[in-house]
Amino acid sequence: MTMEHDTIAAIATALGNSGINVIRISGDEALEIALNIFVNKNNEKVKSFKNRYLTYGMIVDRDGKVIDEVLVSFMQKPNTFTREDVIEINCHGGILSAKKILDLIMTYNCRMAEQGEFTKRAFLNGRIDLTQAEAIIDIINAKTQSSHEISVSHLEGRLSKQINELIERIINLLANIEVNIDFPEYDEDVITINKVKEESINMLNKIETLINTADTGKIYKEGIKTLIIGKPNVGKSSLMNFLLNENRAIVTEIPGTTRDTIEEQVNINGIPLNIIDTAGIRKTEDEVEKIGVEKALNKINEADLIMMVLDSSKELEEEDIEILKLIENKKVIYIKNKTDLEEKLNLDEYKNIEEKVINISVLKNEGLEKITNTIQSMFFEGKIDLENDLIINNARQKNLLINAAKNLEEVLNSIDNGMSIDFIEIDLKSCMENLGLIVGKAVSDDLVDKIFSDFCIGK
Repeated sequence: MTMEHDTIAAIATALGNSGINVIRISGDEALEIALNIFVNKNNEKVKSFKNRYLTYGMIVDRDGKVIDEVLVSFMQKPNTFTREDVIEINCHGGILSAKKILDLIMTYNCRMAEQGEFTKRAFLNGRIDLTQAEAIIDIINAKTQSSHEISVSHLEGRLSKQINELIERIINLLANIEVNIDFPEYDEDVITINKVKEESINMLNKIETLINTADTGKIYKEGIKTLIIGKPNVGKSSLMNFLLNENRAIVTEIPGTTRDTIEEQVNINGIPLNIIDTAGIRKTEDEVEKIGVEKALNKINEADLIMMVLDSSKELEEEDIEILKLIENKKVIYIKNKTDLEEKLNLDEYKNIEEKVINISVLKNEGLEKITNTIQSMFFEGKIDLENDLIINNARQKNLLINAAKNLEEVLNSIDNGMSIDFIEIDLKSCMENLGLIVGKAVSDDLVDKIFSDFCIGK
């Protein structure tokens, strides 16, 4: 693993009108750079900063001209986030002061930090492992309280602890196998094999439990891609506005008003939905509307959930029947809108649908709770205890867990087929390697660079 020892700096806060901006410096030259550009309230250079204290003063350029009034904090290694000397300069908010201070810092023995490089150094220097590093970006990007809680539990090291415990158990098994191979007179094959089988079954159950949480974790992290579909003028855009609690989509009584997809995010009782409102599906000669209908049809295959809207005040029409055929193999919530009007819709031929239909009236703001409850029952089986349940929300981690589970299944197959203990050892080592990659053991430089490239500069 490549280790970085030069000094880096970046603006750690979002640029814009605000109370303060923070410029962060990390590395061996951080303290010296700060001492070179800082003067105290008496316009005097200082010889040092007290560790973990704020010091009031000014940042001055090489000609002694004041750039800004600041508070400087010095954090001495190794008890810092990066395990390097860290300086943080708190200046006034706004773009100019922060950029001028950063430009000044760059004139000394320092370079601009790359995306996620502060967190990358924390990982490379052993301050955090890879699951905790990935949790940081997930916390930054969290769209719901649930997603935030899952990521915080990973940052606290709960996932790392469980993975490391599994690795330790495999190491103990491998040690027993080595004793059996090198000193067969001190051990018996049967005892060793039985122990390996018992432990492998136990570990496989734990790994499969984690894998089974991944779909839930993905939903909390990325949201449910939800497609609102139906023929024109059934209330799709009204439903979207209803769910968003704002007039996002144009609503008229003219069929074909929505001609393109409209995408928005909404959090309904802790459930993140990525809602896509589509053009009404029908045959049309309007070229623009045709494109909208085509896009709506293409979105069906991409959707995690489809909300099909039916008009309660009209009989089932050809367009409705065509849509029902298109979505019959998808997760669907069938919604009967306009229930405040005289009902004419008859679903007797679709008994399997009729039992699932949710009656709503967007006009009267009725039915949203029923939709939410249905989504919960479709995607979240059983009660999820975010405080106590460990949930996977990272595709990389899920794939490595799947690989580790396959390795253990091979171990059990080898045992059942009476294979040599050498083959069992190989699969156990492969399992340990896959688990190790989750927490960042023996991970490649390219993978590390890819993971941290998703971070913002300054984090």
